Amino acid sequence: MGLLAFILFGLIVGLVARALMPGRQSMGLVATTLLGMAGSFVGGLIASVIYGGPVFQLHTAGIVGSIIGALLVMFLVGMGGRRRALA
Repeated sequence: MGLLAFILFGLIVGLVARALMPGRQSMGLVATTLLGMAGSFVGGLIASVIYGGPVFQLHTAGIVGSIIGALLVMFLVGMGGRRRALA
């Protein structure tokens, strides 16, 4: 059940991050879910380091950090895609 909740949470975070990021993101539902999961992990890790506590515990700083982490991951992936397109 924990893995399914993490996947669903990743989908929600990925959708929110895509809605907040300006421009067009051409990615499907699976890529959006993976983006949200990566952002959730990065945000939760940063929040647990700052505030202390277990890494996989759900807390408010982790949710906000998850969205910020997903935005960061999406920005980095977009920059890598642009660099490849220019070459």
